[in-house]
Amino acid sequence: MGGFFAVASTADCVNDLFYGTDYHSHLGTKRGGLACHDGQRFHRYIHNIENAPFRSKFESDILAMRGKLGIGIISDMEDQPLIIHSHLGVFAIVTVGAIANLPQLVERAMAHRTHFSEMFDGQVNQTELAAALITQGKTIAEGIRIAQDAIEGSCSMLLLTEDAIYAARDKFGRTPIALGRRANAWAATFESCALPNLGFRLDRQLGPGEIVRIRPDGVETLASPGSAMQICAFLWVYYGYPASSYEGINAEAARYRCGAMLAGRDDTEVDCVAGIPDSGIGHAMGYATAKALPFERPFIKYTPTWPRSFLPHNPQARELIARMKLIPIEDFIRGRRLLFCEDSIVRGTQLKDTIQWLLDCGAREVHMRAACPPLLFGCKYLNFSRSRNEMDLAARQAIVELEGEDGDPRDYIDPDGQKHHAMVDRIRRRLNLTSLKYQRLDDLVAAIGLPKENLCTYCWSGCQSHCEKLAGS
Repeated sequence: MGGFFAVASTADCVNDLFYGTDYHSHLGTKRGGLACHDGQRFHRYIHNIENAPFRSKFESDILAMRGKLGIGIISDMEDQPLIIHSHLGVFAIVTVGAIANLPQLVERAMAHRTHFSEMFDGQVNQTELAAALITQGKTIAEGIRIAQDAIEGSCSMLLLTEDAIYAARDKFGRTPIALGRRANAWAATFESCALPNLGFRLDRQLGPGEIVRIRPDGVETLASPGSAMQICAFLWVYYGYPASSYEGINAEAARYRCGAMLAGRDDTEVDCVAGIPDSGIGHAMGYATAKALPFERPFIKYTPTWPRSFLPHNPQARELIARMKLIPIEDFIRGRRLLFCEDSIVRGTQLKDTIQWLLDCGAREVHMRAACPPLLFGCKYLNFSRSRNEMDLAARQAIVELEGEDGDPRDYIDPDGQKHHAMVDRIRRRLNLTSLKYQRLDDLVAAIGLPKENLCTYCWSGCQSHCEKLAGS
């Protein structure tokens, strides 16, 4: 995944850029980058942040940076920002999302004798590809539209020139961009929570495919938003920051409603409710409140030195980090019936170890409630999961155990169907849980509060995106 931040100010913007970008550290663990323009030249720095937080890598760089326009990125993928020299002038660019048809677009570009220099994981850097598409236009705005029309998947972007910042949300709005304003500056950000502590107030969200040009004195719309939106529903379930709002809906409030929805369909008797830190906590508090049950913390997450464990490629690294950063409190575990809320169950490897740990500490029962339906399909629009193979998903593994590799995951979607119940029970037994229940998709949509056709739910439903149908793809 990844997140970005941009600021255009009448005064030096470097501190705002630094702290605004840092507010996206939960979205990526591999690369961080900053670029600004001081009126004469670009300043750019990129660092590996796999083993150290963003702030520690850039705190000396910002002393050498200056400028009134800047963009920043925290990414779990390629090096960014890139500085591009073209017939449109010199510009810096960052992107968020996943270009699903990247190989085809690269092949098409190669046929026109284009070359690429930036590589990531043996492939062309998707940000350089986006830049190559943009430079096909006569203007930056026209080039961005060319890129949006060519790209399948998603690609939101920020471009920095010597006199302006361009912000463009991906064609179907799968990822968010919020605009913030204060007396002397404008900002564009993935996470709206980056705005208030820097003195910005939320102005509005960009619409799907909208392109704007940002200067210190205002924002100009260059391309109006499209009518079709398919924003990723997993923003509210997991990876969006609790203090942020998307399409006017706060992530933490939606998680409370998710928990309440789970509680409304559950009659399990337990002693307390807890959340798997951190993203399960909001769901658990919603569940506990709806059931008038105590919310407790049977283990504490140690965060000062351990990064997020969801994203690293190496499974051993994920498991080590997950184990090291959770510290049990046996006083709240021994002899008790515990119900845990979790945002989702992806592979289940870490969760299995956590459950066994609770049982070893003397838990009488361990119940699990997942805030979204079973993940049956790998995401083809974003990179919020680093799982390389959808057959690694816990639900798909259960289907293989039940039917072999020829089992059709679509047969397991219906939450009232026998196959669905058999799949869930197989996952429950593998995880050694007393009981396991998942959120229903209709309840999740209701908890978010947007029309279903405006949400991407592909990873749970396997349905072709509403926007793809409209586009005839």
